[in-house]
Amino acid sequence: MDWKFATTLIGSMPFSEPGDALKKILDGRVECPSWPQLSRGIKESMYVQTGAHLPGLRISGDKVFVDLDDYDPTDVYEAIISEDEEFFKPPEKCHTGFYGLLGNDVSRFRAVKGQVTGPISEGLQIQDVNGRSVIYDETYGEIVRKSVCMTARWQAHRLMKANDCVIMFFDEPSLSLLGSPFAQISEDDAVDWLNEAMDGVEGYRAVHCCGNTDWGMVLRTKLDILSFDAYNYSGNLALYAEDLKAFMDRGGALSWGIVPNREEDLRKETVRSLCAKLENAVDKIQSKGLDKNQIARRSLLTPQCGLDGLSPEAVDSVLDLLSGVSREMKRRYGF
Repeated sequence: MDWKFATTLIGSMPFSEPGDALKKILDGRVECPSWPQLSRGIKESMYVQTGAHLPGLRISGDKVFVDLDDYDPTDVYEAIISEDEEFFKPPEKCHTGFYGLLGNDVSRFRAVKGQVTGPISEGLQIQDVNGRSVIYDETYGEIVRKSVCMTARWQAHRLMKANDCVIMFFDEPSLSLLGSPFAQISEDDAVDWLNEAMDGVEGYRAVHCCGNTDWGMVLRTKLDILSFDAYNYSGNLALYAEDLKAFMDRGGALSWGIVPNREEDLRKETVRSLCAKLENAVDKIQSKGLDKNQIARRSLLTPQCGLDGLSPEAVDSVLDLLSGVSREMKRRYGF
């Protein structure tokens, strides 16, 4: 798929009401709008949203946990085995932004984007009553992976009723922990679990990590789009040239998080400076033997991560820079 520097967002927005977020998302500066994850506390956090149908899920303060000795998996297992996607319909009480987006006509946009928390981050962040991540429990870890997959399937199918082209992001901030004592997960397991969560999900499947990680491992999964923080880590991707070339040759695309999401960085950047950073990163990849025009055709642009915590004025700065960089890069490449 040729995206030609089309723009989208990562998800989180610093607004408590969906209307306030959607006014900015749908005003034309974003070509592939996403539904906003709102600033409403733990009950609308990415982990609770994706884990809404996990058996025994509990919230205490800012913690999400499960008592592995006291939960009933019957209903979720039956839904998974029968592939009952409707069981995984997102509850409106913790998906206000999702249903707010669906209340608008988004058929005119290039695509529409959804998002779930990826299986590794979901499994690491939800803990048992002893503070151990549930990803290390064989039975519950499988429930998490299958639930992520079914939740993504339902969401993609519903979004396709609003727009023929859907991008489904699997947000994986915890991928940056792989290889550390905080994430004792093998590379093979990480690849298998990501593939399991993406299995059968229609549309374009993206994996997003806002930190640095083993990009070669991620590129070896069955994703269609790699989304990464290009503002801070644009040069690192060239270290994985062989995996990147194989990914691009099978039709893969890159989603460059080139616009900063911190106000102090926003004040010092311009469209020109960000285009220079992006061009430099593309040149590094080209120097490893990849086709520069192919990279440009298969590129999307985003902020480096979500926008929660910014002021409304800073959100406008991000969106202005994002659309400005997109226009300039399209001009340079004749798109």
